[in-house]
Amino acid sequence: MSERVVITVTGVDHPGIVAAVTRVLAENNANIEDISQTILQDLFTMIMIVNVEGVDIEKLRKELEEVEKEQKVKILVQHENIFRYMHRI
Repeated sequence: MSERVVITVTGVDHPGIVAAVTRVLAENNANIEDISQTILQDLFTMIMIVNVEGVDIEKLRKELEEVEKEQKVKILVQHENIFRYMHRI
């Protein structure tokens, strides 16, 4: 079974958010398995299921924290099992 994380990105919409996030994922050899993005008025939201098998998660988190600062968005990285546990009824 692959190791996956759920990554959510939220903030005020502007050019470059998707590019900045996906660049970091690609540079860390993380594979996007599913993605959904929408803009609600001027608010950007994106959620991704990302395969991180063999990826240094702490390094990935630190690089995404830099993207948060640069892009002025909020990025949350949660292991898939934790995400599922938190959202079960």
